[in-house]
Amino acid sequence: MLAFLDSLIGLGALASSFVWWLASRQRLRRLSRLDELEAGDMNRIVTALNRTQILNARAALLASATALLAAVRMGFQTVLDS
Repeated sequence: MLAFLDSLIGLGALASSFVWWLASRQRLRRLSRLDELEAGDMNRIVTALNRTQILNARAALLASATALLAAVRMGFQTVLDS
């Protein structure tokens, strides 16, 4: 059981770091104050921000689940040791 929890903790950490890496790969085009923004430009900017926010939320959820699994594993270890 503990080995299974350890595997889940490792996979959760790997998954959250991969999703955060995906979020960090989405770059926005830098704008100059002289640029004139059109509706298509605004749409691309908002879409990129939304995608990054969704990926960050998923990564944070995976990291939280991994922390919960680690806490459960430490609880099991404490019960088994006492």
